[in-house]
Amino acid sequence: MKKINLAITGCLGRMGQQIIKSARKDKNFRIVSLTENKKTNKKLHKLDIYQNTEYAFKNANVIIDFTIPKCTLQVLQIASKLRKKVVIGTTGFNKNEENIIKKFSSKIPILKAGNMSLGINLLMYLTEITSNSLGNNFLAKVYEVHHKHKKDHPSGTALMLGNGIAVGKKKDFNKMIGNKYFNKKTFPYGKKINFNSIRKGETVGEHEVKFSSGKEIVTLNHEAFDRALYSEGALRAAKWLMSKKPGLYSMRNVLNFK
Repeated sequence: MKKINLAITGCLGRMGQQIIKSARKDKNFRIVSLTENKKTNKKLHKLDIYQNTEYAFKNANVIIDFTIPKCTLQVLQIASKLRKKVVIGTTGFNKNEENIIKKFSSKIPILKAGNMSLGINLLMYLTEITSNSLGNNFLAKVYEVHHKHKKDHPSGTALMLGNGIAVGKKKDFNKMIGNKYFNKKTFPYGKKINFNSIRKGETVGEHEVKFSSGKEIVTLNHEAFDRALYSEGALRAAKWLMSKKPGLYSMRNVLNFK
């Protein structure tokens, strides 16, 4: 198989570093470009670090982006012009930014996922099924824990799970978002979906969905112990995206969950 030329944005960040590490171990990839939003004279593995420009991405087949929304939209603008494929792991987009991403996907293949983990995407699938099966007699809430460096809350994954609850109930997720708690020891169920986000230590990631009827509780949960599961998932997504036409895809497509 011909090697895939890979560009990695946010290369000095935690996920950027992890993707580099995983890609260097994967014989299917050749890292051709590393970028950061701000100019730097540093080098990584003998590669110059560029800013996000046409020059930086011109030799790439696919770009993997785990940065911040503003940076991601900049990357997509360049990728769209160069007709490059993009895997997005960035979270925290607002509704307008989500719509902009959809527009770009009419020109280039984009795979966007709030979480690249096989287990989390299975959890998402099970959340939809459980929510649908239990119906409106059960209230639901989402709990998540991440390392102290993570800025956004609730996490993209927690919001994905909340959306899964809404999909199961055949309701509009935006109308079902309840209270967003931060670093609370306990938090209540509500008529809408409440979220609680904990930021502590170096926790890779914990997510839990609870459904309660008042008489019984059903719990679905996932714990991540190694950040490599996210980077390896992103690389798997990049390989899958290579054969795709313009469109907006998710890890559900990669894993063939219905």
